[in-house]
Amino acid sequence: MSDAPETEQVTVRRAPKFPAFMIVGGGVGAIVTYLLTSLFPADPNVGFGALFAYFALFGVTAGVLLGALLALILDRRATKRASTVTAQRESVEAPREGEIEE
Repeated sequence: MSDAPETEQVTVRRAPKFPAFMIVGGGVGAIVTYLLTSLFPADPNVGFGALFAYFALFGVTAGVLLGALLALILDRRATKRASTVTAQRESVEAPREGEIEE
């Protein structure tokens, strides 16, 4: 085993977390659906809750898709701004049980 650390070129970039964008997008879609549904009078035979639930199927889906699209755009942008740095790899052996001095 050599004592000299290994060096190599690595690419560093900040990538968005896709699930977070999709969850927030779904939440925004639900809120927008609620606001748009409450602007118009609900049919008394159906009720507001059922009407909101039906339209939420489309609003939440659209929000999740828009959140994923935004994450894809930001991911492309992060790929273009990626930088290459030199990293050193060092291996350190952990002491075995009973070898630790106090």
